[in-house]
Amino acid sequence: MSELALPGQLRMSFVRVALVTVPVILFLGILSGVAAGSGYGNPWFAALAKPSLMPPGWAFPVAWTLLYILIGLALSMVLAARGAGGRGVAITLFVVQFALNLAWSPTFFAAHEVTIAFAIILLMIVLTVATVLAFARVRPRAAALMLPYLAWLCFAAWLNHEIEILNPAAATLAPTASSAQVQL
Repeated sequence: MSELALPGQLRMSFVRVALVTVPVILFLGILSGVAAGSGYGNPWFAALAKPSLMPPGWAFPVAWTLLYILIGLALSMVLAARGAGGRGVAITLFVVQFALNLAWSPTFFAAHEVTIAFAIILLMIVLTVATVLAFARVRPRAAALMLPYLAWLCFAAWLNHEIEILNPAAATLAPTASSAQVQL
């Protein structure tokens, strides 16, 4: 029997996939940032000169939470599109660009490798564009959900580059001994 699934069955398939995919993407993204000590609480990052358009600290967790939810939903749409042409390529591209996403925070915030982090984010942008195009062939709405993420990556790449320019010795910058020690 070769019947197509009913619309309600397709929605339930998407919902089941999304109930797993979205929390996993969100968890991995947050874990990468927390494990790397990302954000304004990082003494090394706090000591860096920042570009004038640097958003306030609270904007990053809010933006990344929303973006991880959106890309998790986009991935869920593609995962639920069983039998769609190009689905395997789209999923592979997503996984590779997301692996780079997870590598960026440890590279930038923990290893203090601003230049390498910039190269990672540029590659991530290229792969995200490819992912958007591949998602569009499978589910155009999934591609649309990836666009805010792509826009934020471009902005983040600009921030990364500006920080690199403003802090040529960023890799050797270290917080002072007094800020790194606990006083009793």
